[in-house]
Amino acid sequence: MMQRSKIAGIGYYVPKNIYTNSDLSRFMETSDEWIQERTGIKERRFADRLEETTTTMGVEAAKIAIERAGITAQDVDFIIFATLSPDYYFPGCGVLLQREMKMKEIGALDIRNQCSGFIYALSVADQFIKTGMYKNILVVGSEKHSFAMDFETRSRNVSVIFGDGAGAVVLQPTSKDGQGILSTHLHSDGADAELLAMFYPGSNANKWLKNKPPYPDQELGGLFLTTEQLEGGAALPYMDGPAVFKKAVVKFPEVIKEALAANDKSEKDIDLLVPHQANLRISQYVQQLLGLPDEKVFNNIQKYGNTTAASIPIALCEAWESGKIKDGDLVCLAAFGSGFTWASALIQW
Repeated sequence: MMQRSKIAGIGYYVPKNIYTNSDLSRFMETSDEWIQERTGIKERRFADRLEETTTTMGVEAAKIAIERAGITAQDVDFIIFATLSPDYYFPGCGVLLQREMKMKEIGALDIRNQCSGFIYALSVADQFIKTGMYKNILVVGSEKHSFAMDFETRSRNVSVIFGDGAGAVVLQPTSKDGQGILSTHLHSDGADAELLAMFYPGSNANKWLKNKPPYPDQELGGLFLTTEQLEGGAALPYMDGPAVFKKAVVKFPEVIKEALAANDKSEKDIDLLVPHQANLRISQYVQQLLGLPDEKVFNNIQKYGNTTAASIPIALCEAWESGKIKDGDLVCLAAFGSGFTWASALIQW
């Protein structure tokens, strides 16, 4: 019988700097009421701009997960790091975490699936565990959004939503009957990829920025932004909020039901649903659609905002620490985000 993967240890880290909605109203035309009504968010954490990075936050979360798994950093035999806000354009954060934690010369894989990143990473790790290739896989989701956000009124639809933080789990094999990751389900549809995207930097950015490089030989040009384009926000993230919302409320319940059906389960079997913390209104809509009571859905976006790849492991860890997840519980994870990508995982804790 093929072995399953279990979450042997879990941890999270959020920066100490709290920014409330009222704090943001000092920089842009917005209000606590406006933000809460549209997103459910009350406050978020922002990393120290000079001292903290996506990697360092990931390290802090990883330390806790590793300790709770009863192993050391030297025991980890593979790293999977999910983020859309890496320390560098390249190399990825996986090797930086390996260096920081003084691990052996193990493999490090970087995952770029934005809000679905953690579940994608979990799915990849699950395959490695099930085939026996690795025994202790560290999966990290970490984001430092604040360094690249624009806190002017023109960007308020995006900037009020996101926050910084990190979550991590250690996956190990288990032979205990009925325990572990039952299945994962991954999907994508790039038809409307540009509805939620950051075009610059990118090798195709000029097309979307409508920019012609001012070089004598247009064939050689390269990626170039004028001062006017930079000041106009060409290097900022773009999001069509209503369009993303409409897609999310369809794909979220769809992928949750897919996971349940694959394991002969129904909505009433779920002990806890931990959705990606994109927008409290999306979570509430999905909860209503699935007929789940409040105690079976965990949300913490009110405190942390949308931390993208970090949101599910942070929420999962908080739920576990507060006693909302117990041994034997059926836990469903689900995410939807840029790409578009969406995914789910069903876990018997």
